[in-house]
Amino acid sequence: MADRHLEPDTPELRTRWGQFAWTKDNAKQAKVIVARYPAGRQRSAVMPLLDLAQRQVGAETNTQGWLPIPVMEYVAGYLDMPIIRVVEVASFYTMYNLVPVGRFHVQVCGTTPCMLRGSDDIMAACKKRGMHKGHTTADGLWTLTEVECMGNCASAPMVQINDDNYEDLTADRVDAVLDALAAGKSPKAGTQEPGRHTVEPVGGPTTLKAMAKANHDYRGDW
Repeated sequence: MADRHLEPDTPELRTRWGQFAWTKDNAKQAKVIVARYPAGRQRSAVMPLLDLAQRQVGAETNTQGWLPIPVMEYVAGYLDMPIIRVVEVASFYTMYNLVPVGRFHVQVCGTTPCMLRGSDDIMAACKKRGMHKGHTTADGLWTLTEVECMGNCASAPMVQINDDNYEDLTADRVDAVLDALAAGKSPKAGTQEPGRHTVEPVGGPTTLKAMAKANHDYRGDW
């Protein structure tokens, strides 16, 4: 995960983010989000609104985005809730970045299935490019963190970069993904194993084969 300490609330931070407010499009989206919750329960919208705020900060800084204290205060005021309750949520869930991150947040899974399948090689490939855990590179392009299980154990090792997962990685494959991102391209997300569709066995499914490309009702066959 990225560092979980709060970025110091400095005058410079206030100058940059103290006037934060929703963009026109995000103001509309925020109303849609709050409307999902019953009357008196609008504070339940704090998680999606924090995500929306982080994405707006990301759009303004050309990074994945993060949550400065003034931005969290804005969300707290929007939902009429104490700022400490917003900070509690933001600091508990690792999907929220509490400090500035780079344009691409590279989260390498180091849990046992990924470790057994070569996550150390993935981490080493990132370090060869100048990345260090918990830090952002000098060019602002990469932030590297090590995370716990991301739920892709059947296609380990994997990394999450911003909103996309990249699976079945090797050092060469992760290099290709990072090269493409650095060049402004959009590499294929998901498994990087040629010919693999999702997480069926390498070489193709051995059962329920008709499900590989489309839904199939097997009840008539049983």
